[in-house]
Amino acid sequence: MGNDDRDASSLEAAAADTSSTERPELSELRARLHATTDAARPEAVARRRKTGQRTARENIDDLFDAGSFVEYGALALAAQRQRHAIDELVRVSPADGVVCGLGTINGGTFEGERARAMGVVYDYTVFAGTQGGVGHRKLDRMFGLAASGRTPIVLFAEGGGGRPNDVDLPTVAGLDTPSFLRFAALSGLVPRIGIASGRCFAGNAALLGCADVIIATDGSNIGMGGPAMIEGGGLGSFTPDEIGPIADQTKNGVVDIHVRDEREAVVVAKKYLSYFQGATAHFTCNDQTGLRDALPERRRRAYKIRPIIETIADTGEVLELRRDFGRSLVTALVRIGGKPFGLIANDCHFLGGALDADASDKGARFLQLCDAFGLPIVSLCDTPGFMVGPKAETTALVRHVSRLFVAAASLDVPFFTIVLRKGYGLGAQAMAGGHFHAPFFTVAWPTGEFGGMNLEGAVRIGMRKELAAIEDAAAREAAYQAMVAASYERGKAINMASLLEIDAVIDPAETRAWLLNGLRSCAPRGRQERRRFIDTW
Repeated sequence: MGNDDRDASSLEAAAADTSSTERPELSELRARLHATTDAARPEAVARRRKTGQRTARENIDDLFDAGSFVEYGALALAAQRQRHAIDELVRVSPADGVVCGLGTINGGTFEGERARAMGVVYDYTVFAGTQGGVGHRKLDRMFGLAASGRTPIVLFAEGGGGRPNDVDLPTVAGLDTPSFLRFAALSGLVPRIGIASGRCFAGNAALLGCADVIIATDGSNIGMGGPAMIEGGGLGSFTPDEIGPIADQTKNGVVDIHVRDEREAVVVAKKYLSYFQGATAHFTCNDQTGLRDALPERRRRAYKIRPIIETIADTGEVLELRRDFGRSLVTALVRIGGKPFGLIANDCHFLGGALDADASDKGARFLQLCDAFGLPIVSLCDTPGFMVGPKAETTALVRHVSRLFVAAASLDVPFFTIVLRKGYGLGAQAMAGGHFHAPFFTVAWPTGEFGGMNLEGAVRIGMRKELAAIEDAAAREAAYQAMVAASYERGKAINMASLLEIDAVIDPAETRAWLLNGLRSCAPRGRQERRRFIDTW
C-alpha cells in the first residue's frame, strides 16, 4: 500500500472516531467565526431593530442565493491592537465593519458565470460604518477579484468616512488609499449596484457615487460630508437628517430608484442585475392591439407614456431609473420577448416631451450604461425638440443637450427608433441616436408627424409676411389653420416614408414584432476593443 493510501486510511479512521474531541485550533476558528454572526451580537441587532433596519448579514442572506455566499476576510479586525485587547476587538469590530464575499444571485433563472456576483456590505453597527484601514485592504482585494473575474458588485454603503483612530497603521492622512480608484476603475467593466439605507456620508458616499445605479430607502441621507466634516469646515452645525435627504436626492438625480426599505432594495437590486445576466425563456405580455388606440385622436392632447411602455414590454418587466429627475424623458430597463433592452421615451406631460438639460444628461448617461453592457436600445420618440428660451439657456443647455449626440456617436449596440407622434427638430434626431438613418431602423406609428420644428411655429415664422398681409382677423386665422393643415399633411408619417426619410410606418400592434425581428437581424456584437467608462452623472 502506497503512502497516499496510508494517509487516506488515517484520515478515514480519524473521521470515524466520533469519540475524539475536536482539535483546539478548529475550536478556536469556530469561536472566532461565531463572533462575527448576528447570534453573537444581540445588542447590535437590537440597535438595528430600533431604526427599523436589517443587519449587514441579514441583507447578505436575502441578496444571495441560499448557501451560495462565501465570505472573504471574515476574521479581519480593526487596526486598533495598541488600544484594545484582541478579545475586545473580536467583540466590537467583526470583519472590520465590512462584509465581503462571492456567491450567486438569481441562480434559479441564470446559471454558471451569469449568476456570479460579489457583495460588499458596510456594517453600521461597527464604529458607525466608518472605513478602517484593514477594511480598505479587503476592498482592494475584492475589487481586484471583481476586475479579473468580470464579477458584478452589490454595495451597501451605509456609514461615514475614514476611521481616525486606527492607530496600528503608520499613516498621517491615508490619502494613498487606492480603494476609491479601484472601484471607479470597474466602471463599464462590471455592473455595480449601490444601496443606501440610513446615513451614507464621506467615503461611503464616494463609493456609492461611483456605482452605475443608486437605490436608496426611505429615511436615507446621502452626502459627501457628514455633520462632523461640515462643522469642522466652519460651515455650521447640522443634524444628519438635514444633509442630503432622500426627497432632495431623488429630484436632483443622485438616486436612481427610491424604495421603502432594505427588503425592497434587495428585490430591486436583484431585478436590476437580472437585465445584465441575459435573456429569460419564459415571459408573457399584454394584448398588443390596445396600442392602436393608445394615443388620443386630438394630436395636441397629452397622454400617459408609461402604460404604453408596459404594454410593449413583457409583463412586469419595466424598471425605471431616475423617475423624478429630467422628467420629460423616461429611462428604463425592460424585457421584450424575454430579451433585455434599454428604453428611452419622451413624456409629453412634462415640457411637452421637450428635452431640457436634465433630461439630456439623464438620457446620455443611460445610453452609456446600455452600451457598456451590451443592451440594445429602444427609443419611443414624441418630442417637439430641445427646450428653448433664455431661461433654458441659463442651464448650459448647449453643452448638456450635445451630450446625447456624443453618447450616441460611440454606441456599439443596436438602436431602434419608433416615432409615436411628434418627431421635430434636433431633439427628434437626438432621440434617434443622431439622425433618422443612424438606428438599425426608424419607423413611425400612423400618428407620426415630422418637421424641422413644430408645425404651428414653422407656419407662424415662415409665413409671417403673408399672414400679416391679411387684414381681416377671421380670414387670417382661417389662412393660418389651412397652412398648418397643409404642413401636417406634408409632415405625416406616410409622406415621410414615401421619401425614405424613415424606414416604414407600422401598425402599433406590431411594435414588439418589429423590435424582436430587428434584434434577430442585427449582427452579433463583438467584444469592445476599448472599454468606455460610464459617466457618474
